[in-house]
Order: sequence, then C-alpha cells, then structure tokens
Amino acid sequence: MAGDVMRRALILLAVVLVALISAGCGREEPRAPAGPGAGPAAPRPMPPDAASAPASDAGEPVDAPRSAVEAPAPSPGETAPTEPPARAPRPPARKQVLVSRLAGTWYPADRRALEEQISKHLEAAGGEKPLEDVLALILPHAGYRFSGRTAASGIRQVAGRALRRVIVMGPSHRMYLRNVASVPDATHYATPLGEVELDREAIEKLLESPHFQTIPPAHDEEHSVQIEIPLLQKALGTFRLVPIVVGHLAPDAIEPVASALATLLDDRTLVVASSDFTHYGSSFDYLPFTEDVEENLRALDMGAVDAIRAKDWKGFHDYCERTGATICGRNPVAILLALLPRDSSAHLLRYDTSGALTGDFRSSVSYASIAFCGAWKPRAPDGSSGSEGSSTPRGSGGPSSSAGSGGSSARAPLGQDEKQRLLRIARTVLERYFDRSLPSRIEDLGVEITDAMKCPSGVFVTLKKRGRLRGCIGSTYPVQPLHEGVVSSALSAALRDRRFPPVGAGELAEIELEISVLTTPRPVESRAAIEIGRHGIILSKDGHSALFLPQVATEQGWSLEETLSQLALKAGLAPDAWREGARLQVFEAIVFGEGGSAGSEKGS
Repeated sequence: MAGDVMRRALILLAVVLVALISAGCGREEPRAPAGPGAGPAAPRPMPPDAASAPASDAGEPVDAPRSAVEAPAPSPGETAPTEPPARAPRPPARKQVLVSRLAGTWYPADRRALEEQISKHLEAAGGEKPLEDVLALILPHAGYRFSGRTAASGIRQVAGRALRRVIVMGPSHRMYLRNVASVPDATHYATPLGEVELDREAIEKLLESPHFQTIPPAHDEEHSVQIEIPLLQKALGTFRLVPIVVGHLAPDAIEPVASALATLLDDRTLVVASSDFTHYGSSFDYLPFTEDVEENLRALDMGAVDAIRAKDWKGFHDYCERTGATICGRNPVAILLALLPRDSSAHLLRYDTSGALTGDFRSSVSYASIAFCGAWKPRAPDGSSGSEGSSTPRGSGGPSSSAGSGGSSARAPLGQDEKQRLLRIARTVLERYFDRSLPSRIEDLGVEITDAMKCPSGVFVTLKKRGRLRGCIGSTYPVQPLHEGVVSSALSAALRDRRFPPVGAGELAEIELEISVLTTPRPVESRAAIEIGRHGIILSKDGHSALFLPQVATEQGWSLEETLSQLALKAGLAPDAWREGARLQVFEAIVFGEGGSAGSEKGS
C-alpha cells in the first residue's frame, strides 16, 4: 500500500499547488473565489499542518479547482544555465502594487462602508483604556462579519501609535510551502482604504536568510495576511508593511526564522501573528468530542492560550500535536513566541467562535485576540540578544541540515551522479506505483539522497514515448525539496496530465524520462532582458498568468514578440496585453534525461 509520503505526492500537484502557473498547453485554471457564504459549514478541509484549500470568510476551507503545471516536452537547443543561488528575486525597481482580492466578500469593497464596519467593531470592542507598550498581537483572520469584533479588540490597543513598521505573518492556505516563508516582490499593498508601502529594505534583509524566499503565487489571494491590512490602516494611518506568508515549518525551522525576523525589531515595530484557533466539525475532519461542544471547544482553545501566555513555542507546538488542535496559524504563532522577550506579558483580550455567532456548533471556528506588552531587546546580527531577556535561543541563525530543512542560500551544484539518482527516483517511483509496492518513505526507494538533492527547487518531469510527449507536470517555484518534487512530478505527469489518458503499466517500458530543474523566477524590467532559447517566461496581468519553458519558443520557431503574444493568449488575455502593464519574470532550466548513463544536459 502506498505510504503517506507518496499519497501526498499525488495530492500536492492536483489540489494543494493551486497557485502554481501552467506551462505548455492551456492556461492556468481559475481559482475558486472566496465567496461571502451564508454560514461556516465547508467541505473537505486540509489538515492544519499542510496547505489547506481556499477558505470562506468564516475562516474555513472550501473546495478548490484541481490545477497542475503542465509543459510540452523539452527539446535540444536551449542554453543550459549555470546554477545560481536558489534565491528570491531582487526587489522591484519600479512601483508594483498587490491589490487585495478580499474586497466585496471578506469585507466591503466600498471605502466608506469598510471604514464604517471597522469603526463599529472598534466601538463594540469596548472603551477600556488600551494597554501600554504593546509590541505584538495575535489576531484572527476570518471575514469581518465573523471575527471583526475579536480582531478589533486587539487593533484598538495600538490605535494612534506612531509605528514605523508592521510585520504581519499569516499561514499559507492556498499553496504548500515546506520550511520556507515567502515575502512579496511588490512595493505596495492596496485595499479600499488606499495603498500601504512595503518595507523593501526589511524584506531584502529577510531574503538573506535561506528560510525566506519570494514565491509570488503564495501572496495572490492569501487571506490570512490581507485581512489584517485594512484594520491596521484604520488604526495606524501611515506605516510600512512586511507581509509574510509562512509555510509548513518543521520544529527546527522555527528558531532560524525567528532569528531572521529579530534583526528587524525595534520600539517602533509591531509584530502580528494571524491565526484562527480550533476548526471543529466533520468538515474539518476534527471531532474530538460531540457533546458539550461549546464548553469543550473553549477548554481546548484555552489550553493553547495557556501555552501562548507562557511564551513557550515548543510547549505550544507540543500541545497542538498532542491534542490535534486545528490552529491554522500555529507556525506564525510559534515564530512570534520564539521572538518575544521573556519579561513580556500576554493578555487575552477577547475569545469567540463562529458557532456562537451563528448558533450552529456542528461546524465552528474559534477566534482569539491576544496582546503582548513589553519592549523588544536589542539584537545582534545573528538574531541573538545577548541577554536573558529573550526567549529566542542564541546561535540559531541557520537551518538544520536535515532533509526537510530549507537548505543553504546557494544551491549545491548537481553532479552527474546526482542527476542519475534523480532519474532513478522518478523511474523507480513509477515502477513501484504500478506494482503496488510504493514505500512509505522516499529514502526506501533504494536511492541515496544527497544534500544537493534536498535543496528546494522548481522541477518538471517529462515523459516521452517513442519521442513524443506523453506527459509533463512540475512546479515552478521551490516549494519542496528537489527529490520530493521529482516524486510528485513523476507521478502527476504519468497519472494526472489532463492532455493524456493516464499512463498504463504496460507502457512504462517505452517511456523515457527527462527532468528539468528550474532556477527561481526573477522579475525583469522589460522584454529586452529576455533571451529566447535561454529564458523561460512567466507573464502576469490582471489576475491572469501563464508560463513557457525555455525550449518552447525555439521549438516553435517564434520571435520574442510572437512568444509574448502567444503567452498572453495562453493566459486568457489579448495578444498584445504584454505591451503595457504586464509583469514579466524569467528563469532558466537544467535538463537531463535517460539518454545517457547519468543523464545528458541539454543546451549548447
């Protein structure tokens, strides 16, 4: 029977990687919008420690359309790149605005109506004197009609403060990110209340850490970060924003991420961890009790709050593991707890549930607003404070060397032997799938995994039969270790490429495999920077996007303008849409296949 790792490999490309960009035939499938919804019930969630499906404005996942990254078979003639660091792109040189897509569903699209709604929540939050010296908040991230009052209880504590920077960390609901946090390459965020400038200097500083990358699709519709921005705009007016989408982090990644963030902290910086608390009900596959639900939910959530009050991120993590508590923002909360000074104080401001609001506890999401008071301690360049006042361990500035860690900031070059091993993994996983002997761990495939093979990478696996394309699927961005990406892509290319029927066991002997390892996409200012035959291209505009691998243009004999026009058509845009207002990114690919003993690198 296939193990958990292999089952996840099949699911990730089909369901979780909704935000990845299609390449080759067809355009990216439309994402399911977060509708206003009439209640909190929602079908088929993902577990809290994995990327979940898109969420309704109650904070609960709804079904997302299946999406996969597809490409035509690579061909000779492309230029094989050197292997630069798998780093995020440099910050944009010109203004680039991320527009929040929550307006009209999660909160009103009209500026005046939105201001009025937030003001009412602030008034309802009470007139008690705000706490002093608030340095961090935990806030919910459901639609304002569900969690607005709870969120306002926290936001009012900092209203009118002259803060220079706000760091908002939210969990990734739409895209699976393994041991990495993503920061955008934009310059501003826009909501109906106006634009907020991003702190590009702080973002670039974070990108020096191997645990931070820029993965644009992770930000497109991630509500956990976007929902906090209008509240902050209303309370603070002018500030610079550092929005961070946090992936699924192994425990040994929490402290390195916290250490990177610690270098940004001062007395004019606020940190917000965006998280809902327990997601209860059959729709969440979480029914630890069926009687006295309201009371038991509160007890379960207060157990988590107790660990948070203790500022013990490991205790909080262990509590979530032990109880199975479906706290979607457990990683942002853990990072915050690792950052907080030991002498800071925690204050639970408000607790609520969607079940109490709707009167229906068959499916319920819990919300809590928690404030932390104190002062950030001065930090050394490695993130340590050099004093006993901080809960962040000293000397934890780098990632673990374990298989799941984020890896180093520079990709270790793939040797010929490692390319052969990756091809063997792809071949073996297909053979073992068809003879129903998939192991539970990739390591049990009988192939030694080197450090270079563990480095997060974008990767495509191409299947060819008698020289003709039989399937090609992969991931554009480095969202998982390379060897895991090869497993996911090989299985998906064989079984889930919608252009072809699934590969049968009898075909496998005729299938030739090819692997393309991608460099991290980077933005370019104009088409003049694009080199046909060397660069793959991603075009994005008005919520549409599409991708061509480097070999597509030369394979088709297109000029640069023809390539961009075809790419615009593929994205569902007019053929000349690339000429104005489009965002262009490029990447390169190292391609090797089963044609030689160790795989042959394509290119001149």
